[in-house]
Amino acid sequence: MSIAAKRALFAIAFVASLGVSNSTHAQEKTVKIYGFGAKSGVVGIFGQQSEAAMQAAAAIINKSGGVTLGDGSKARLVIDYLDDRCTAEEGINALRRIASQNDAFVAIGPTCSNVAEPVFGILQKKTGDASDSGIQFPLYTDVAAKGGLASISQWAFRNVPSEANMYKAIFEWIKATKPELKTFWGGVEKDFAHSNATFGVIKAQAGSNGLQVLGQSEWLLNDTNFSTQVREMRRANADVVAISAHPFTTCGVLKEMARQNVRPKLLVGLTSSSSMETLQGCAAQAEGLIIPTSFAPVTDQAKQAAVAVQAINPKYNMDLHNAAAFENVFTLKELIEKNKIMARPDSIQADRVKMRDALAAMKETQGLLGKVGRTDDREAIKPYLFVQAKSGNWVVAHTPKQ
Repeated sequence: MSIAAKRALFAIAFVASLGVSNSTHAQEKTVKIYGFGAKSGVVGIFGQQSEAAMQAAAAIINKSGGVTLGDGSKARLVIDYLDDRCTAEEGINALRRIASQNDAFVAIGPTCSNVAEPVFGILQKKTGDASDSGIQFPLYTDVAAKGGLASISQWAFRNVPSEANMYKAIFEWIKATKPELKTFWGGVEKDFAHSNATFGVIKAQAGSNGLQVLGQSEWLLNDTNFSTQVREMRRANADVVAISAHPFTTCGVLKEMARQNVRPKLLVGLTSSSSMETLQGCAAQAEGLIIPTSFAPVTDQAKQAAVAVQAINPKYNMDLHNAAAFENVFTLKELIEKNKIMARPDSIQADRVKMRDALAAMKETQGLLGKVGRTDDREAIKPYLFVQAKSGNWVVAHTPKQ
Protein backbone atom coordinates (compact mmCIF):
# COMPACT_ATOMS: atom_id res chain seq x y z
CA MET A 1 0.00 0.00 0.00
CA SER A 2 1.36 3.47 -0.91
CA ILE A 3 2.13 6.12 1.71
CA ALA A 4 -0.67 8.28 0.28
CA ALA A 5 -3.14 5.42 0.61
CA LYS A 6 -2.06 4.73 4.19
CA ARG A 7 -2.50 8.40 5.07
CA ALA A 8 -5.94 8.44 3.46
CA LEU A 9 -7.00 5.41 5.51
CA PHE A 10 -5.60 7.02 8.65
CA ALA A 11 -7.57 10.18 7.90
CA ILE A 12 -10.79 8.19 7.40
CA ALA A 13 -10.22 6.34 10.67
CA PHE A 14 -9.42 9.63 12.41
CA VAL A 15 -12.67 11.23 11.27
CA ALA A 16 -14.64 8.13 12.24
CA SER A 17 -13.05 8.12 15.68
CA LEU A 18 -14.09 11.73 16.20
CA GLY A 19 -17.71 10.78 15.81
CA VAL A 20 -17.37 8.02 18.39
CA SER A 21 -15.38 10.28 20.69
CA ASN A 22 -17.83 13.14 20.51
CA SER A 23 -20.70 10.88 21.49
CA THR A 24 -18.64 9.23 24.23
CA HIS A 25 -17.31 12.47 25.69
CA ALA A 26 -20.29 14.70 24.98
CA GLN A 27 -20.24 17.65 27.33
CA GLU A 28 -22.83 20.31 27.98
CA LYS A 29 -20.18 22.97 28.46
CA THR A 30 -18.17 24.45 25.63
CA VAL A 31 -15.23 26.80 25.62
CA LYS A 32 -14.66 28.86 22.51
CA ILE A 33 -11.42 29.95 20.90
CA TYR A 34 -11.88 32.54 18.20
CA GLY A 35 -9.74 32.93 15.13
CA PHE A 36 -9.68 35.45 12.30
CA GLY A 37 -7.77 35.83 9.08
CA ALA A 38 -8.02 35.83 5.31
CA LYS A 39 -10.49 33.16 4.19
CA SER A 40 -11.23 34.87 0.89
CA GLY A 41 -9.28 36.85 -1.68
CA VAL A 42 -5.88 36.13 -3.19
CA VAL A 43 -4.40 34.75 0.04
CA GLY A 44 -7.64 33.16 1.25
CA ILE A 45 -6.14 29.67 1.32
CA PHE A 46 -3.94 30.69 4.28
CA GLY A 47 -6.90 31.59 6.49
CA GLN A 48 -8.85 28.53 5.36
CA GLN A 49 -5.95 26.29 6.32
CA SER A 50 -5.46 28.02 9.67
CA GLU A 51 -9.12 27.40 10.48
CA ALA A 52 -8.76 23.73 9.47
CA ALA A 53 -5.66 23.37 11.67
CA MET A 54 -7.46 24.92 14.63
CA GLN A 55 -10.39 22.55 14.08
CA ALA A 56 -8.02 19.58 13.84
CA ALA A 57 -6.32 20.51 17.10
CA ALA A 58 -9.69 21.01 18.81
CA ALA A 59 -10.89 17.62 17.56
CA ILE A 60 -7.85 15.89 19.04
CA ILE A 61 -8.32 17.71 22.35
CA ASN A 62 -12.03 16.86 22.48
CA LYS A 63 -11.30 13.23 21.69
CA SER A 64 -9.08 13.18 24.78
CA GLY A 65 -11.77 14.61 27.04
CA GLY A 66 -11.80 18.30 26.24
CA VAL A 67 -10.57 21.18 28.41
CA THR A 68 -10.62 21.38 32.21
CA LEU A 69 -11.94 24.74 33.38
CA GLY A 70 -11.10 26.61 36.55
CA ASP A 71 -13.97 25.06 38.53
CA GLY A 72 -12.85 21.54 37.61
CA SER A 73 -15.59 20.95 35.05
CA LYS A 74 -14.89 19.65 31.55
CA ALA A 75 -15.76 21.54 28.38
CA ARG A 76 -15.63 20.77 24.69
CA LEU A 77 -13.40 23.08 22.66
CA VAL A 78 -15.18 24.99 19.87
CA ILE A 79 -13.56 27.05 17.10
CA ASP A 80 -15.20 30.17 15.64
CA TYR A 81 -13.24 31.70 12.72
CA LEU A 82 -13.99 35.05 11.08
CA ASP A 83 -12.92 36.21 7.60
CA ASP A 84 -11.07 39.55 7.49
CA ARG A 85 -10.35 39.32 3.72
CA CYS A 86 -6.76 40.44 4.36
CA THR A 87 -7.87 44.06 4.73
CA ALA A 88 -7.10 46.31 7.68
CA GLU A 89 -10.67 47.58 8.06
CA GLU A 90 -12.15 44.07 8.11
CA GLY A 91 -9.47 42.92 10.56
CA ILE A 92 -10.24 45.75 12.96
CA ASN A 93 -13.96 44.98 12.64
CA ALA A 94 -13.29 41.29 13.32
CA LEU A 95 -11.34 42.07 16.49
CA ARG A 96 -14.01 44.47 17.73
CA ARG A 97 -16.69 41.87 17.04
CA ILE A 98 -14.78 39.16 18.89
CA ALA A 99 -13.97 41.41 21.83
CA SER A 100 -17.69 42.25 22.19
CA GLN A 101 -18.59 38.58 22.80
CA ASN A 102 -19.16 37.45 26.39
CA ASP A 103 -17.48 34.09 25.73
CA ALA A 104 -14.29 35.45 24.09
CA PHE A 105 -11.08 35.60 26.15
CA VAL A 106 -8.43 35.06 23.43
CA ALA A 107 -8.15 34.92 19.63
CA ILE A 108 -5.71 33.46 17.12
CA GLY A 109 -4.80 35.53 14.06
CA PRO A 110 -4.62 37.38 11.79
CA THR A 111 -3.19 36.08 8.52
CA CYS A 112 -1.80 39.24 6.93
CA SER A 113 0.84 41.59 8.34
CA ASN A 114 -0.94 44.58 6.82
CA VAL A 115 -3.90 43.58 9.02
CA ALA A 116 -1.93 42.64 12.14
CA GLU A 117 -0.17 46.00 12.31
CA PRO A 118 -3.32 48.18 12.55
CA VAL A 119 -5.15 45.56 14.62
CA PHE A 120 -2.34 45.50 17.18
CA GLY A 121 -2.48 49.29 17.02
CA ILE A 122 -5.99 49.45 18.49
CA LEU A 123 -5.02 47.26 21.44
CA GLN A 124 -3.95 48.85 24.70
CA LYS A 125 -0.24 49.57 24.30
CA LYS A 126 0.83 48.91 27.88
CA THR A 127 -1.14 46.86 30.37
CA GLY A 128 -2.43 48.75 33.38
CA ASP A 129 -2.26 52.15 31.65
CA ALA A 130 -5.51 53.79 32.72
CA SER A 131 -4.98 56.62 30.22
CA ASP A 132 -4.95 54.17 27.27
CA SER A 133 -8.44 53.30 26.05
CA GLY A 134 -7.19 50.64 23.63
CA ILE A 135 -8.88 47.24 23.55
CA GLN A 136 -7.72 44.90 26.30
CA PHE A 137 -7.85 41.57 24.53
CA PRO A 138 -5.07 38.98 24.01
CA LEU A 139 -4.16 38.02 20.43
CA TYR A 140 -1.90 35.07 19.59
CA THR A 141 -0.86 35.42 15.95
CA ASP A 142 -0.20 32.38 13.78
CA VAL A 143 0.62 33.75 10.31
CA ALA A 144 1.42 37.48 10.03
CA ALA A 145 5.21 37.41 9.89
CA LYS A 146 6.47 40.95 9.33
CA GLY A 147 9.27 41.51 11.85
CA GLY A 148 8.69 43.18 15.22
CA LEU A 149 4.91 43.49 15.21
CA ALA A 150 4.31 42.15 18.73
CA SER A 151 6.16 45.15 20.16
CA ILE A 152 3.16 47.33 19.24
CA SER A 153 1.08 46.14 22.20
CA GLN A 154 1.57 44.12 25.36
CA TRP A 155 -1.65 42.30 24.44
CA ALA A 156 -0.08 40.98 21.22
CA PHE A 157 1.79 37.66 20.99
CA ARG A 158 3.11 35.75 17.99
CA ASN A 159 4.08 32.20 17.12
CA VAL A 160 5.83 33.03 13.86
CA PRO A 161 9.48 32.34 13.00
CA SER A 162 12.16 35.02 12.91
CA GLU A 163 12.78 35.62 9.23
CA ALA A 164 15.80 37.70 10.14
CA ASN A 165 17.38 34.60 11.68
CA MET A 166 16.28 32.28 8.89
CA TYR A 167 17.55 34.38 5.98
CA LYS A 168 20.77 35.16 7.80
CA ALA A 169 21.29 31.40 8.10
CA ILE A 170 20.40 30.61 4.51
CA PHE A 171 22.75 33.20 3.00
CA GLU A 172 25.55 32.15 5.32
CA TRP A 173 24.95 28.58 4.11
CA ILE A 174 25.01 29.72 0.47
CA LYS A 175 28.29 31.54 1.07
CA ALA A 176 29.85 28.49 2.74
CA THR A 177 28.61 25.83 0.33
CA LYS A 178 28.36 27.68 -3.00
CA PRO A 179 31.26 30.16 -3.10
CA GLU A 180 31.10 30.26 -6.90
CA LEU A 181 27.87 32.30 -6.69
CA LYS A 182 28.76 35.99 -6.92
CA THR A 183 25.74 38.10 -7.95
CA PHE A 184 22.18 38.62 -6.72
CA TRP A 185 18.89 39.90 -8.13
CA GLY A 186 15.68 40.28 -6.15
CA GLY A 187 12.01 40.22 -6.98
CA VAL A 188 9.39 41.54 -4.57
CA GLU A 189 5.61 41.72 -4.19
CA LYS A 190 5.89 45.40 -3.34
CA ASP A 191 2.40 46.11 -2.00
CA PHE A 192 2.25 43.22 0.49
CA ALA A 193 3.66 44.16 3.90
CA HIS A 194 5.23 40.77 4.64
CA SER A 195 6.80 40.32 1.20
CA ASN A 196 8.20 43.85 1.16
CA ALA A 197 9.59 43.80 4.71
CA THR A 198 11.17 40.39 4.26
CA PHE A 199 12.73 41.42 0.97
CA GLY A 200 14.63 44.07 2.90
CA VAL A 201 16.00 41.28 5.11
CA ILE A 202 16.84 39.06 2.12
CA LYS A 203 18.59 41.84 0.21
CA ALA A 204 20.64 42.89 3.25
CA GLN A 205 21.72 39.32 4.00
CA ALA A 206 22.68 38.70 0.38
CA GLY A 207 24.96 41.74 0.45
CA SER A 208 26.36 40.94 3.89
CA ASN A 209 27.38 37.50 2.69
CA GLY A 210 29.40 38.65 -0.27
CA LEU A 211 26.86 38.66 -3.10
CA GLN A 212 26.90 41.68 -5.38
CA VAL A 213 23.35 43.09 -5.40
CA LEU A 214 22.60 44.04 -9.01
CA GLY A 215 19.05 45.30 -8.51
CA GLN A 216 15.45 44.24 -8.12
CA SER A 217 12.13 43.82 -9.93
CA GLU A 218 8.82 44.80 -8.37
CA TRP A 219 5.18 43.76 -8.86
CA LEU A 220 1.87 43.77 -6.98
CA LEU A 221 -0.08 41.00 -5.23
CA ASN A 222 -2.84 41.00 -7.86
CA ASP A 223 -0.56 41.24 -10.91
CA THR A 224 -0.76 38.54 -13.55
CA ASN A 225 1.75 39.78 -16.13
CA PHE A 226 5.45 39.73 -15.23
CA SER A 227 7.15 40.06 -18.62
CA THR A 228 8.77 43.44 -17.89
CA GLN A 229 10.09 42.36 -14.51
CA VAL A 230 11.57 39.16 -15.90
CA ARG A 231 13.21 41.04 -18.79
CA GLU A 232 14.99 43.13 -16.15
CA MET A 233 16.03 39.92 -14.42
CA ARG A 234 17.27 38.40 -17.67
CA ARG A 235 19.44 41.42 -18.45
CA ALA A 236 21.02 41.25 -14.98
CA ASN A 237 21.85 37.53 -15.44
CA ALA A 238 22.48 37.11 -11.70
CA ASP A 239 23.72 33.87 -10.16
CA VAL A 240 21.14 34.01 -7.36
CA VAL A 241 17.55 35.20 -7.77
CA ALA A 242 15.37 35.65 -4.68
CA ILE A 243 11.59 35.97 -5.07
CA SER A 244 9.97 37.56 -2.04
CA ALA A 245 6.36 36.79 -2.90
CA HIS A 246 3.48 34.50 -2.04
CA PRO A 247 2.64 31.38 -4.08
CA PHE A 248 0.31 33.10 -6.51
CA THR A 249 2.73 35.66 -7.94
CA THR A 250 5.74 33.45 -7.26
CA CYS A 251 4.32 30.96 -9.76
CA GLY A 252 3.52 33.74 -12.21
CA VAL A 253 7.11 34.97 -12.10
CA LEU A 254 8.60 31.47 -12.31
CA LYS A 255 6.47 30.63 -15.36
CA GLU A 256 7.54 33.85 -17.06
CA MET A 257 11.17 33.09 -16.20
CA ALA A 258 10.78 29.72 -17.91
CA ARG A 259 9.19 31.37 -20.96
CA GLN A 260 12.06 33.86 -21.24
CA ASN A 261 14.65 31.14 -20.47
CA VAL A 262 15.94 32.87 -17.33
CA ARG A 263 17.83 30.18 -15.42
CA PRO A 264 19.76 31.43 -12.38
CA LYS A 265 22.13 29.06 -10.64
CA LEU A 266 20.08 29.27 -7.43
CA LEU A 267 16.50 30.32 -6.61
CA VAL A 268 15.54 31.48 -3.11
CA GLY A 269 11.91 31.98 -2.07
CA LEU A 270 9.77 33.62 0.60
CA THR A 271 8.86 31.53 3.66
CA SER A 272 5.17 31.73 2.77
CA SER A 273 5.81 29.99 -0.55
CA SER A 274 7.15 26.83 1.12
CA SER A 275 3.65 25.41 0.71
CA MET A 276 1.77 22.94 -1.44
CA GLU A 277 0.08 25.87 -3.20
CA THR A 278 3.39 26.68 -4.89
CA LEU A 279 3.94 23.12 -6.04
CA GLN A 280 0.34 22.74 -7.14
CA GLY A 281 0.65 25.93 -9.17
CA CYS A 282 4.08 25.52 -10.76
CA ALA A 283 6.01 22.44 -9.63
CA ALA A 284 8.08 22.18 -12.82
CA GLN A 285 9.11 25.83 -12.79
CA ALA A 286 9.80 25.79 -9.03
CA GLU A 287 12.26 22.88 -9.31
CA GLY A 288 15.31 23.69 -7.18
CA LEU A 289 13.67 26.60 -5.31
CA ILE A 290 15.04 26.71 -1.76
CA ILE A 291 13.21 28.31 1.16
CA PRO A 292 13.68 28.46 4.94
CA THR A 293 10.63 27.28 6.87
CA SER A 294 9.51 26.47 10.40
CA PHE A 295 7.50 23.43 9.31
CA ALA A 296 8.14 20.18 7.48
CA PRO A 297 6.72 16.72 8.28
CA VAL A 298 10.00 15.49 9.76
CA THR A 299 8.85 14.52 13.27
CA ASP A 300 6.12 12.09 14.32
CA GLN A 301 4.10 14.97 15.78
CA ALA A 302 4.38 16.98 12.56
CA LYS A 303 3.32 14.00 10.44
CA GLN A 304 0.33 13.28 12.66
CA ALA A 305 -0.71 16.94 12.63
CA ALA A 306 -0.55 17.03 8.83
CA VAL A 307 -2.80 13.97 8.63
CA ALA A 308 -5.21 15.50 11.17
CA VAL A 309 -5.62 18.63 9.02
CA GLN A 310 -6.41 16.53 5.95
CA ALA A 311 -8.93 14.60 8.02
CA ILE A 312 -10.79 17.88 8.46
CA ASN A 313 -10.68 18.54 4.70
CA PRO A 314 -8.51 16.63 2.19
CA LYS A 315 -7.91 19.74 0.10
CA TYR A 316 -5.95 21.42 2.91
CA ASN A 317 -2.29 20.86 3.76
CA MET A 318 -0.10 21.80 6.68
CA ASP A 319 2.60 24.42 6.22
CA LEU A 320 4.49 26.84 8.45
CA HIS A 321 1.41 29.06 8.82
CA ASN A 322 -1.30 26.69 9.93
CA ALA A 323 1.22 24.59 11.84
CA ALA A 324 1.47 27.63 14.12
CA ALA A 325 -2.33 27.77 14.44
CA PHE A 326 -2.34 24.08 15.40
CA GLU A 327 0.38 24.67 18.00
CA ASN A 328 -1.42 27.73 19.37
CA VAL A 329 -4.58 25.79 20.17
CA PHE A 330 -2.65 23.26 22.25
CA THR A 331 -0.75 26.04 24.01
CA LEU A 332 -4.00 27.82 24.85
CA LYS A 333 -5.54 24.59 26.15
CA GLU A 334 -2.60 24.21 28.51
CA LEU A 335 -2.85 27.83 29.67
CA ILE A 336 -6.62 27.59 30.21
CA GLU A 337 -6.09 24.67 32.55
CA LYS A 338 -2.98 25.97 34.29
CA ASN A 339 -4.45 29.40 34.95
CA LYS A 340 -7.97 28.26 35.88
CA ILE A 341 -9.82 30.09 33.14
CA MET A 342 -13.56 29.90 33.87
CA ALA A 343 -14.91 30.89 30.42
CA ARG A 344 -18.15 32.29 31.84
CA PRO A 345 -19.80 35.60 30.95
CA ASP A 346 -19.29 36.85 34.52
CA SER A 347 -15.57 35.95 34.46
CA ILE A 348 -14.68 36.93 30.92
CA GLN A 349 -12.86 40.18 31.72
CA ALA A 350 -10.79 38.46 34.40
CA ASP A 351 -10.18 35.55 32.01
CA ARG A 352 -8.76 37.92 29.39
CA VAL A 353 -6.31 39.36 31.89
CA LYS A 354 -5.35 35.88 33.11
CA MET A 355 -4.73 34.73 29.55
CA ARG A 356 -2.69 37.80 28.67
CA ASP A 357 -0.55 37.39 31.77
CA ALA A 358 -0.15 33.66 31.09
CA LEU A 359 0.98 34.29 27.51
CA ALA A 360 3.40 36.96 28.74
CA ALA A 361 4.88 34.58 31.32
CA MET A 362 5.60 31.81 28.80
CA LYS A 363 9.29 31.02 28.43
CA GLU A 364 8.93 28.02 26.15
CA THR A 365 6.20 26.10 24.33
CA GLN A 366 6.08 22.78 22.52
CA GLY A 367 6.06 23.00 18.73
CA LEU A 368 5.69 20.36 16.04
CA LEU A 369 9.43 20.50 15.27
CA GLY A 370 10.57 20.85 18.89
CA LYS A 371 10.76 23.45 21.61
CA VAL A 372 9.76 27.03 20.78
CA GLY A 373 11.49 29.73 22.77
CA ARG A 374 10.02 33.10 23.65
CA THR A 375 11.53 36.57 23.60
CA ASP A 376 10.87 39.43 26.03
CA ASP A 377 8.91 41.25 23.32
CA ARG A 378 6.43 38.36 22.95
CA GLU A 379 7.88 36.84 19.79
CA ALA A 380 8.78 33.21 19.13
CA ILE A 381 12.16 31.56 18.57
CA LYS A 382 11.14 28.65 16.37
CA PRO A 383 13.23 25.77 15.04
CA TYR A 384 13.62 25.90 11.27
CA LEU A 385 15.18 24.16 8.30
CA PHE A 386 15.65 24.69 4.58
CA VAL A 387 13.41 22.90 2.10
CA GLN A 388 13.90 22.56 -1.65
CA ALA A 389 11.41 21.81 -4.42
CA LYS A 390 12.30 18.51 -6.05
CA SER A 391 10.09 16.46 -8.38
CA GLY A 392 6.89 18.06 -7.10
CA ASN A 393 7.72 17.73 -3.40
CA TRP A 394 9.38 19.75 -0.68
CA VAL A 395 12.45 17.91 0.61
CA VAL A 396 14.75 18.92 3.44
CA ALA A 397 17.89 20.46 1.98
CA HIS A 398 19.63 21.41 5.23
CA THR A 399 18.97 21.74 8.95
CA PRO A 400 21.22 24.47 10.38
CA LYS A 401 22.53 24.49 13.93
CA GLN A 402 20.34 26.69 16.15
